[in-house]
Amino acid sequence: MSVLRLNSNEGPRAPQALLAELAALDPELLRCYPDATAVETALADRVGVSPDRVLVTAGADEALDRIYRAYAGPDRPVLLPEPTFDMLERFADLAGAPLVRVPWIADAFPLEEILAELDNRIAIVVIVSPNNPTGGVASRDDVRRIAAAAPRALLLLDQAYVEYADADIDPGVLELPNVVVVRTMSKAWGLAGCRVGYAVGTSEVIAVLRAAGAPYPVAGPSLALALFQLRRGDAALRAHVAQVRMERANLRQLLCARGVDARASQANFVFADFGPRAAFVRDGLGARGILVRDFPGRARLETSLRITLPGEPADFERLTRALETVLTPEAIVFDLDGVLADVRESQRAAMIATAASFGVTVTMDDIEAALRAGDASNDWIVTQRLIAAGGGAVDLPSVTTRYQALYLGANGSPGLRERERSIVSRDVLARLSNRLPLAVVTGRPRDEARWFLEREGIAGLFRATVCMEDAARKPDPAPVRLALARLGVRSAWMVGNTPDDVRAAAGADVIPLGIVAPGDDLVATATALTEAGAAHVLSDVTDLEELLS
Repeated sequence: MSVLRLNSNEGPRAPQALLAELAALDPELLRCYPDATAVETALADRVGVSPDRVLVTAGADEALDRIYRAYAGPDRPVLLPEPTFDMLERFADLAGAPLVRVPWIADAFPLEEILAELDNRIAIVVIVSPNNPTGGVASRDDVRRIAAAAPRALLLLDQAYVEYADADIDPGVLELPNVVVVRTMSKAWGLAGCRVGYAVGTSEVIAVLRAAGAPYPVAGPSLALALFQLRRGDAALRAHVAQVRMERANLRQLLCARGVDARASQANFVFADFGPRAAFVRDGLGARGILVRDFPGRARLETSLRITLPGEPADFERLTRALETVLTPEAIVFDLDGVLADVRESQRAAMIATAASFGVTVTMDDIEAALRAGDASNDWIVTQRLIAAGGGAVDLPSVTTRYQALYLGANGSPGLRERERSIVSRDVLARLSNRLPLAVVTGRPRDEARWFLEREGIAGLFRATVCMEDAARKPDPAPVRLALARLGVRSAWMVGNTPDDVRAAAGADVIPLGIVAPGDDLVATATALTEAGAAHVLSDVTDLEELLS
């Protein structure tokens, strides 16, 4: 499964022509110090200013760092609406500048709150528009009023995502003497790996910023590729932005329809508050190979996720299907042994007794370790392996015959299976079945699975049961896919207690949930389940009810 990285707000994939341009570069470009003049001229022409008013930097980050170091300091505070791009706080720390924080919680820009904090000490007022991580924007009037109210301060307008906004700030803002605009080619232009950003301001401000850093901040090949992109024109850029805007509207609609507080955004991402399910949603998407941004430890952001729009129809379909599966599954699939049935005194006891009958000692710990190692969904095969590991040599049919006699009983004596007990109460399963169709996917023979489900009075709660005879054994995803087909659904969660269960679920595009079987080592098993790709390890099956709410 390829990884879909929707956690970094990167732009479109580079065209093949760009790689060809890279291969055709003059080797002198590598020998000589880089000259950014051509790129600065092209950018100046694009925004409608003279070239002496543009400075190319190593990504927008370096432009921000230069501005802070040139204009802020211990006695020159920075006014920062937040939450916002976290590097803006770090650059203030590096400059030794105190922060004056203004909450930007609602969609509306906090203009009046900012104006109330302005005084002669403020050196920089920062406006990130569209804002990262929320996607909110400031208006042209907001910028003009703040610039007029703080004539001795520099208004830093970070517009890294401006291409995705429905409207740009009026170009007249660039003529305000105390405004500097920072933009980048890392987002809509698709050149994050090249690290090309730029600042636009008065010639006096740009001269200060040019002196505030190294003379050759951007490598020659990066400049060449940036120039190539600028000269290609806007057709590809417009197509990418149009796709992202469509995805942005559709994703927000999808989330809001499922009760998620997704904010209106003008950037290439959607910022959404998932409440207490945020970690589960993050990990559920991660189990499907989709990475999104979370904000642990960030005040007021702990339950929120930022999801970059991929800008590709196939990737967007993958994202939305995964989100729908995580948020609103169509069914729940259960493994049987160790999840619904406590098999310590039945199946595992039969494995130990079978090994002993061939002169080999096997312990519960040995069985647990074998299950955690994987490819262990058939008790007969695992028992044979454990016997071999203990120095014994016996064929599989002999192991199977002995195991079955112990488990099922022989010569009129009851088998060990009589000791099996339900782990999950019928009431819990009944409540779950009233919400969603349930299925069982087990490596047991059909008669044995049916015997347990019927004895416990829960067979009628499961609309599909897939057993040993029906498909290849886990971790092959075939039995999980068969369960979905029998239920007539496309999306589901699956609860299992082994890495084989987790891998089978993931292979079937089902959200894998782990659970530790009774008596198993909690830490070791939970770690094995997580490493296998479990989106979440339940403490109890009843946790499903909370995750579904």
